[in-house]
Amino acid sequence: MASPHDALPSDHRLDGALTTRPLRDAFHLPARDTSVAVARSRVLDRLREWYVDDEACADAQLLMSELFTNAVRHTDSEKVSCELWVIGVRLRLEVADEGSGSERIRADCADSTPVGDSDGESGRGLLLVSVLADDWGIRAARRGGPEENTGHAVWAELECQRTYG
Repeated sequence: MASPHDALPSDHRLDGALTTRPLRDAFHLPARDTSVAVARSRVLDRLREWYVDDEACADAQLLMSELFTNAVRHTDSEKVSCELWVIGVRLRLEVADEGSGSERIRADCADSTPVGDSDGESGRGLLLVSVLADDWGIRAARRGGPEENTGHAVWAELECQRTYG
């Protein structure tokens, strides 16, 4: 019997092929502008640990920045919840707020319409998300019982490759 030190890495089969074992990371940060950089850094660190290609890492950092920033600016949440998944060649980011934000902003998000004037800074983030992501959307993110605020989760998916050094 082989010792644990002789075991193959869990994402390789005996024939050398890569498995599609889902990888997941979840974290919560305070809903502050200063948390955006922390979220970007966490995404980059995790994706590098998972051997995700550089282009997908860069795109994922930018997507996380835009989604997290929107959750901070357009809601009165105390914290923002983030999830990061890699399943096969798909990378998914999801950012959830605690609710109590502008319904107009959320309606614009759901319609993929940029918010604010086209020459201003506001609203360009979701346009950028729609360009970078292969797919994206918004859904209710209920926390706690039915009497509690319902937040929203905005997600984005893109293709990624695993490099394995």
